[in-house]
Amino acid sequence: MTPALQAAMVEYRRKLAEYTRIHDPYVAQATTYWNEIAQKRKARVNRRRDGQDIVLGDYVLTQPPIYSGPPSPVDPSAPTVAPQPKSYVPVIADFLQSAAGYFKFVPQQPQSEIEFKRAYARVAAAAGLTRDQVVRIYGFEVGGNGTYDVQAGLEYPRPGAQAITTALGYNQLLHINSVELLAEHGDAFIKALNAKAATLTGEARKTLEKKIEILRGMIAFCRTVPDAWSEHDRLASTPKGLGIHALNLDIDIGPLLQTQKLLDSVLFARTKGFKGTLTAAELEMMNLTGDGNGFDMVMMPLAMREKVPTSNFFQQQSWARNSVAVRNNVVSKLIAATNSTMEQATGLQGAKDLAASF
Repeated sequence: MTPALQAAMVEYRRKLAEYTRIHDPYVAQATTYWNEIAQKRKARVNRRRDGQDIVLGDYVLTQPPIYSGPPSPVDPSAPTVAPQPKSYVPVIADFLQSAAGYFKFVPQQPQSEIEFKRAYARVAAAAGLTRDQVVRIYGFEVGGNGTYDVQAGLEYPRPGAQAITTALGYNQLLHINSVELLAEHGDAFIKALNAKAATLTGEARKTLEKKIEILRGMIAFCRTVPDAWSEHDRLASTPKGLGIHALNLDIDIGPLLQTQKLLDSVLFARTKGFKGTLTAAELEMMNLTGDGNGFDMVMMPLAMREKVPTSNFFQQQSWARNSVAVRNNVVSKLIAATNSTMEQATGLQGAKDLAASF
């Protein structure tokens, strides 16, 4: 070991001792905190199931511990390791290629953005979603001017832009969502398309009937695994599974998928006894944190919303990655911030066009 390396190792051990002294207690504190979050969440589920009221004490009322100490030092004697390249995120071209290659499916894309918005508005309204819910969630998810084929990370044309997830369309469905929705609601989609085909004649009818047959095959594929998120995740991430996501770009099927994602949350709330109309922000909470966690927020009295930290509705890593939830760290602030974003977005032309489509 050279003298320079010896000196560097001395400094490294000093930094490591300091890091360990501060970081280890933080880890212990954070582990205790997030274990309590999980335990209270489970207890709330059981209390609701048994018809018991949820009170303030059923939540963790302190904010998560945040590590503010020094970073972990780098061992100067360790071999240099090249940084791992970022995982590739599939884009629309991949979805289309897989759809064509595995299912011989090419989505019938709209002639204009307005055409897709009108098709979406018809399906959403028929499903019982309100204009306010649909337009404000559209504004929140895709900024008020998003197109039917917008993908997360590629909202704006700029040099070096890259997709950050597979989230696609007005409600930013993930490729896993597409597989799950088809597996769970495929029969209803077929029924809706058959009803539409019955109103058509000639080539238009033949085209739609062919599309329905292809869709049947896609549904069968999505049902080759158990109806579980982890299984749908695995299937959706295969080359063949990616082709399912291309359905969101189709003028007939895309609106059905985008609508069903929101409708599932509405129906979940109803099955839990919620009899009112979810505000767009409340519906977005269910979209953001999952139906169970979001419904937990929806059912919370306004006075409690001002005291309950948002961390109660997330896993540790997902909370840390969600800067909006971290910054607006109690339920009332998170909902207010969501409403504010929605309000600004609804003034943009895309949101105005969608509102006019109802």
